[in-house]
Amino acid sequence: MQSGTFSPVVELRRYTLHPGQRDVLITLFDREFVETQEAVGIDVIGQFRDLGVPDHFVWLRGFPDLRSRTESLRAFYDGPVWQAHRSAANATMIDSDDVLLLRPARPDSGFLLGPDRPASGNDGIIMATTWHLLPEAEAEFPEMFETVLAPMLGDAGVPILASFVREHGENGFPALPVREDARVFVWFSRFPDRATYERHAAAPGFAEALRPHLARPPEVALLSPTARSRLRG
Repeated sequence: MQSGTFSPVVELRRYTLHPGQRDVLITLFDREFVETQEAVGIDVIGQFRDLGVPDHFVWLRGFPDLRSRTESLRAFYDGPVWQAHRSAANATMIDSDDVLLLRPARPDSGFLLGPDRPASGNDGIIMATTWHLLPEAEAEFPEMFETVLAPMLGDAGVPILASFVREHGENGFPALPVREDARVFVWFSRFPDRATYERHAAAPGFAEALRPHLARPPEVALLSPTARSRLRG
């Protein structure tokens, strides 16, 4: 992945694990599944502990387009590294099917990441917010976000790192299901620490402006990067 580029197709993957198995999976993932996915054309964007749910592991990966996604997933999951470690990985998991297939809400709203994987250090917090939209709101919501909600977040000191909508194209690798029924808008922010997040998490009037467009309450996850996550707080 080159500096300044982003992935036009992104998977947001949220796994529910057996109690006490999150660090087992993270150790295995960071050791075996980063460079080996990148070698077949997958951008491993970030791996995280969900600070609010002890047995949730969240990660993001990206692809240039849907066709290359299919080809890269076949290459990885049929390849020797996954075949060697899949039993150990799957043994940590209760559920791995909570997956959103996304694309940037506008051409320049994807992740902008440098060419190097940063060293672990001042990791901060990544906030991932998922809004489940009413059917009639889905098409026009990205413009509403840009013109109404994003300025309100900016005034409250909340940085917008990236924003996405559902990718409605066909899942070319059905062995890994995605949530076909989702109507979502997903955006990410970053904070140096939890105290900063709590000071800036609410924008005056924001909930009232957002509520008419939602089918159900927002999902907000506070994510702590693993040692080898490219995306950091």
